[in-house]
Parts: sequence; structure tokens; C-alpha cells
Amino acid sequence: MKFARVLPFIAVLPLAAAVQAADPVVPVNLPEPKEGQYVHNAPTVDDLMADESIHPELKKVILKGRDMFMNTQQYRGEYVFNDMNCKSCHMGEGRKNWSGPIWPAATTLPDFRGKNGHVNSLEERIAGCFSFSMNGTPPDYGSDDMLAMLAYHQWLAKDAPVYEKNIAGRGFSSLGNKLPELSYEQGEKVYQDNCAICHGADGQGQKKDGQVVFPALWGDNSYNWGAGMTRIFTAASFIKNNMPLGKPGSLSDQEAWNVAYFVNSQERPQDPRYTGDVKETREKFLNFHKHTTYGTEVNGKLLGDHDNTGSKPFLKPDALRPRTFD
Repeated sequence: MKFARVLPFIAVLPLAAAVQAADPVVPVNLPEPKEGQYVHNAPTVDDLMADESIHPELKKVILKGRDMFMNTQQYRGEYVFNDMNCKSCHMGEGRKNWSGPIWPAATTLPDFRGKNGHVNSLEERIAGCFSFSMNGTPPDYGSDDMLAMLAYHQWLAKDAPVYEKNIAGRGFSSLGNKLPELSYEQGEKVYQDNCAICHGADGQGQKKDGQVVFPALWGDNSYNWGAGMTRIFTAASFIKNNMPLGKPGSLSDQEAWNVAYFVNSQERPQDPRYTGDVKETREKFLNFHKHTTYGTEVNGKLLGDHDNTGSKPFLKPDALRPRTFD
């Protein structure tokens, strides 16, 4: 089963036209850190290469992890089964505040995570991104590839305090998780006016010479129903602070909420935790799905009521397993 596209296809615009949409005169309007929050400026590659205290072999591993992060599509069909790279959601090389910087995971884990109901390691947190956002399966725990990813995360956290959780710019929740009144129609208008130029009127993104330039936002090549970005508040905060590209903060809060609702009311690959019944799955993982449209009716359609896994030939990767210390 493949999804029917909900909007008519128009020829995707060339990259040059999309880049022109990033008007440099639009002021950046990002949130200010709250009083008492810790601000961390993650190091750059130039910092890494100039740091003589880091062994050359470790530098190689960190750079390998960065390469995996920036060009995750090189593992298409192995770890990744959609059009996402890690940098698609964690922009600015995973360093950028208000764009889900990845270094806090290295300073706050292990910790309990409500999504899977047990204490998670940094490896497991990375595995979750591959399983949900990449609609794939992660590198094996303890493997060379997983080590490289860990090394990159931990290096970005250089000089940051451990277990300091009051972090400015962390995650995607700056708008809070209390939803305002939402409009599908207004969200569609915001999408067509601001997002379609890069992601296509049909939400399928853009490729150039077979390489992903802008990722799909719904359908077989996008994040699945278990991805954190399916939560409307997550998508709204990400959009508000990062989109449109080159114009962060230019949408109003309400526009960000509405377009997040519109995007996340389109079909996408099945949640890997699917039990065989969408309403049962929603109820079983309601702590997560209460913030999504999964298992609800939008415009007369029950979202997620299918067994489509996109391009991957499996539903649930082995990495998604419970842990208990009882």
C-alpha cells in the first residue's frame, strides 16, 4: 500500500529558486534564554582540528560521527529508509540552539524517558531517532558506527555541565504543549505560501541528481507516526524557530501551530510500535500520541489506519525493546 498524495503535484522548483526564498532582510526572531538557563556554545570543526589535546585517532572518530550526522542518506537502505538526514531536524550540525541541539543528550543521559517508559542511555536515544525519525533501524549498540555517533554527540558537549537540565535552546518545546485552536485550512495556506517552495506542494520534498535537498514532510519518504516530530507542539516549535529556511521566527505563533497541524494531518509510515489496530496503538502509547493526530479522524479520514511501513521491509527494529531492573 502506497499513500495517495493529498495535494496535486507541481514541478518542484530548482534549488536556486528555493534558496532565493531565504530573504536575508527578514530579521531573526528567536526566543531569549530564560533567567537561570544555561547557554552552551558547542564547538566547531575548526575548534576540533585546532585542539591538540584530542588524540588524532579520536578526531577521526568524531569526524566520522559528524559525517554520519550530516549525510545520513549514505546509509539509505541500511540504517535509513526515508529522505531524512540527522541534520534535517537538528540543524546547524546539531549545534544550533532552538533546533534540538544534540549535545544535551550527552550531558543528561542516562535518564528516564516517558516515550518508552524506562531509563535510556545515549546509544538508545540515538537508536530512537533512527527507528522513528529515519523510519529505519540503528547501528548496533557497541558498533563502530554507533561509537562514532556517540563521539560526535559527546564532543559537542565539551565543557558543558553534566546533568544540568535547565538548558536554553534545548529540544523543540518553546511554544509549550498546550494547543491553541487549530485550523487545517489556515495551515494549508501557510504551507503553500511558505513551505511548498522547498518541500513541494505535495509534501514530497526535492532531490537534485538523486540527492535529497529538502526532505519529504509526509508520505513514504518522511518520518513515521512514532517520530517526535509528529507531536504538533514539537513541529510547531521547530517550525517557529527554524522555518522557513533563512527566515526563522518570521511566522506568527498561530501560523506555526496551524501549519504543524496541517503537515501532521497527512499520512506517513506506520508507528513501529503498531499492534495491528491503530486505535489500540494510540491508546497504548497515549502519553505520546495524545499530542499527535495518529488514530484520530481528520477531514473524515482515520489517520494511521494501515500497515504501510514505507520503503523498509519490516515494522519494528530490534533496538526497540523494553528494559527493566526488577
